[in-house]
Amino acid sequence: MKLSLCMIVKDEEVALPKCLGSVKDAVDQIIVLDTGSTDKTPDIAKQFGAEVHHFEWCNDFSAARNDALKYVTGDWVLVLDADETLTQQIVPHIREAIESDFHLLINLVRHEVGAEQSPYSMVSRLFKNHPDISFSRPYHALVDDSISAILTKELDWQVGYLPQVAILHEGYQKNAIAQQNKYAKAQTAMESFLVNHPDDPYVCSKLGALYVETGKIAQGLELLIKGVASKQANDEILYELYYHLGIAYSRLQNPKQAMAHYTAALKLHIYPMLKLGAYNNLGNLLKAAGDLKYAKAAYETALRIDPNFAAGHYNLGMTFKALGLFNEAIASYQQAIALNANYAEAYQNLGVVLLKLGNVQDSLSAFGKAIVLHEKYNPEEAKKLHKGLREMNLI
Repeated sequence: MKLSLCMIVKDEEVALPKCLGSVKDAVDQIIVLDTGSTDKTPDIAKQFGAEVHHFEWCNDFSAARNDALKYVTGDWVLVLDADETLTQQIVPHIREAIESDFHLLINLVRHEVGAEQSPYSMVSRLFKNHPDISFSRPYHALVDDSISAILTKELDWQVGYLPQVAILHEGYQKNAIAQQNKYAKAQTAMESFLVNHPDDPYVCSKLGALYVETGKIAQGLELLIKGVASKQANDEILYELYYHLGIAYSRLQNPKQAMAHYTAALKLHIYPMLKLGAYNNLGNLLKAAGDLKYAKAAYETALRIDPNFAAGHYNLGMTFKALGLFNEAIASYQQAIALNANYAEAYQNLGVVLLKLGNVQDSLSAFGKAIVLHEKYNPEEAKKLHKGLREMNLI
């Protein structure tokens, strides 16, 4: 079976080499559709052996992605964006999966690198080169609608997934969002789609979440609640709706409602790794309410699902600290730091616990690393920490 990579790009000369480098030995064809680059993006793509085609941008991601599909010759299609890379450990699993005769679509786990909320998502990015598969929706372009239509007519096909992390995505870090004005682009496209699809649960979830993220809580709540009421929502979409309702009510300082929605999200039958954000956020609410026993249980459940969840280790450490279990807290902070060397808060709280235990030298070392990281990412916090240490005559 031949595998084709299919991409749309614009002005991605910085990110594209890393993306294409991750797939050059994994695919048989690289299709790059350029939508109006003014930098060296097309030349870089050609250096990796890509077939470069051009498309006049029309503010519709689905239209561009469907145009790119016209040039695919492989039996299967893999879709990536320039700010994504394919993990090397997934390659043999993909190769094995596409040899199946019964899968039409194979969903892939994507790790949202640096995300402050859900660290994982499931994306429909690997599918057969079927003539009736096409993308829909102007911003969050998906093949899911066409896949559903095919499955109602061709009953022999199945949809599967690979459990390992397949894609690393760096596009939702704050600096990337700001640089590319992603929120504004997404809002414009989804609001336009919503006019003609007012009850679509997927757009209610995505646009509602965006409204909450940008401070338009009332508008976000209205859409999220409408999405939950929809009879069209599957469990994956329902999870996202409940999850973002939890975030919305947290922003409104209504922890009771927030916890109820996180709990509803966690009861749904979806891939466990996708639940990490809900477990983590529920734990945070329980910890803030003083319910340390159940907060600890929420974090530990998250870490059983993914032992590499750095935020889970950090939050578990904070819970241990609140319980007075300082050695356990130290171990948790150290594990968080081992997984994320730039975890300033973990270094800072490690310093606090070490100081409580009288280990001044190691405490100052941890505080020093926290200050260096805060100076890079949060200068005001660095000044505050430095001032506090000086007032305690520790520096």
